[in-house]
Amino acid sequence: MHDPFPFHCPDWLRQRTEAFADYASLKTLPLHVHEVLLAFALYHFVYVVVSPVFSRYFFPRIYKTLNARTKLNWDVHNVSFVQSTLICILALWVIAKDEERSEMNWLGKVHGYTGAGGLIQAFAGGYFLWDLFITVQHINNFGLGMLAHAVSALFVFSLGFRPFVNFYAPTFILYELSSPFLNIHWFCDKLNMTGSKLQLYNGIILLCTFFGCRLCWGSYQSLRVFYDVYRAITAGELTLHDPELGKFSNGTTVDPSVIPASDIMQFAGDRTVPMWLAGCYLLSNFTLNGLNWFWFGKMIETIRKRFDPPLGTRKPEIKEPEKEQEQVLVEGISLQSAPQTPYANASGVHAADYLGAVKVEKNSHHLEVQQMEIRKRIGEDGRPMSSARAA
Repeated sequence: MHDPFPFHCPDWLRQRTEAFADYASLKTLPLHVHEVLLAFALYHFVYVVVSPVFSRYFFPRIYKTLNARTKLNWDVHNVSFVQSTLICILALWVIAKDEERSEMNWLGKVHGYTGAGGLIQAFAGGYFLWDLFITVQHINNFGLGMLAHAVSALFVFSLGFRPFVNFYAPTFILYELSSPFLNIHWFCDKLNMTGSKLQLYNGIILLCTFFGCRLCWGSYQSLRVFYDVYRAITAGELTLHDPELGKFSNGTTVDPSVIPASDIMQFAGDRTVPMWLAGCYLLSNFTLNGLNWFWFGKMIETIRKRFDPPLGTRKPEIKEPEKEQEQVLVEGISLQSAPQTPYANASGVHAADYLGAVKVEKNSHHLEVQQMEIRKRIGEDGRPMSSARAA
């Protein structure tokens, strides 16, 4: 299936990419470099413009109060939601419509190429290039785990431009089917919907899709690609028995130039797999699968903390005992348990005690002195005490 993208790479851009493509042995990159750059620009535009504008309009009170770290994560989650939705729709469409892909044998799966598969490689590569850019820029926020994920994912999907296992690009990108639900779960926490029915139902779907797509489907497809790569390594030099070339035994070595060309195998070259290439690819694939199993355990732990037992692990809130009210002391005398403070307009012996009223507010630790000073005070024995300034 040819590349369904509506326009081809401009000649000037393709020519400027060919030198790098030849150096890195990425033969099909010049055909898709415009899609890589467009995907990078699209996701960065969502990050810089769409997410802030959308969030300020629909969630003005919440978005403007976020600190810098949380706002960064908010915008990144918006990009992830857009990217995962878009790429999964494209991948499912290619799997359903690309007839050449469905007819590939193990040799075609390892060395073959279709334009539709290249489109998936390009949009996935553009996102992972953007992801690596943001992760390096904010490494203190995202950590080494996310950096390893970004590097491994970009490396794996870039190899499809050799082409190498281009067949598996739409297959492995379906990991992203769980990402929209992961983003919704995160937004529920930030929108004060923690423990809500929406978060509960979304959490169930998230665990099911993550387990089904990344752990079951992903692990199974990893075994398949490992087996296909192993067959390509052990096959060694190309052997062929083709009626159009005459009768050959299975051990006859054939020059690739005499093999009838096909659109699928047009970039296959000598059809051998170097050990370094197989090792790096399998190591990156293993890293991604390991991270998926680790994150699945963390997700279960995190979701359970949002809900009450028996399914959840949220602990009931323990109300802290009220702190004893501190006594307000004036010159070492407690005013909390004493009789009500007299005011200036009081009659009798207390009338001469103040020039103005000293007012003690309830539940307060300070005094409001409405006039300048205390001239004298009457002790418990009824005898006057020495005057002192109120402070």
